[in-house]
Amino acid sequence: MRWDALFTDMESQFAESERLSFDTEINDRARAEMVSIELADRLRGTLGYRLAVHLACGDAVHGTLSHAGADALVLDDEQHQVLIPYAAVMCYSGLGRLTVAEPSQVRRGLGLSHALRGLARDRAELSVTVGHSGRAIRLVGVIDRVGKDHLDLATHTPGEARRKSQVGQVSVIPFAGLAAVRSRLPGEF
Repeated sequence: MRWDALFTDMESQFAESERLSFDTEINDRARAEMVSIELADRLRGTLGYRLAVHLACGDAVHGTLSHAGADALVLDDEQHQVLIPYAAVMCYSGLGRLTVAEPSQVRRGLGLSHALRGLARDRAELSVTVGHSGRAIRLVGVIDRVGKDHLDLATHTPGEARRKSQVGQVSVIPFAGLAAVRSRLPGEF
């Protein structure tokens, strides 16, 4: 009987050692996998959900996440769509743990400048928030041109069409200073 107890004890110690080794391996693999997860993948896992995005300029934008691109996201609120560069964000509230990788190589390559060029092409009236470190400036206008790392915003009276005679000034905004670009939802005009 003594031998039975000894072998049973040895067997349970071996089983516990294997279980601990297996748990350690799973934890190591989970940590290694987490290192490769990008923020855009976490955001794509939350598409269709409401988020609060807190910007470096001190503003907070609340809305439903409708797009998570290579370097910017789009939130929809009741009357607007807001394009927010990831670089302008201090923190997100409402993100889940689910991650979804972007399957399309083309969409992975589309960045902030592509979205801004689309807004420039559409001649969309925008409210552009510029600033970091708790200071924000809001400009209303139409994007005239988009460069590699900046845009030209022709500011004019809100609600007026962009005409040369209506332009008050053209502001050159580096992408690094861009906090948010707010446009109207389709059908709002």
